[in-house]
Amino acid sequence: MIIILASDHAGFALKEEVKLFIQEKGYDVLDVGTETFVEDDDYPMYMKSAAIKVSEDLGGNTKAIVFGGSGQGEAIVCNRFKRVRAIVWYGGDMEIIRKSREHNDANILSIGARFVGDQETKKVVELWLNTPFSKEERHVRRIAEIDEDFTNLR
Repeated sequence: MIIILASDHAGFALKEEVKLFIQEKGYDVLDVGTETFVEDDDYPMYMKSAAIKVSEDLGGNTKAIVFGGSGQGEAIVCNRFKRVRAIVWYGGDMEIIRKSREHNDANILSIGARFVGDQETKKVVELWLNTPFSKEERHVRRIAEIDEDFTNLR
């Protein structure tokens, strides 16, 4: 499995912590930026880079973890791409992380770095990476419905 990482300035420090953590766990990591802390940079280009890589992997062997101030805008950008199912986490009950994988086969985790700590985030990342999709028929069906082409709907 390849883990894509992306962040803006607000998530940069946490991304760097998580990068070391998941590399120590043996994951292949591709960091698509930002490579250095640049105050007031714009997150969309980094999120697009991560989402494109996840979207293009038809085998499902690529996941991404993206970091921003709230995680909200980052997930919005990512969810514009076909086959991407980004969820936002900014603290709280970890059961939502488990359900995002089991029920929705979420392939991008968007973290609100301004609301969480390093240790809590590492636990969430580990849980998210280690929780498999249930493959229950109802969840498979719903994901297929999500991925339908909606261009003709208005």
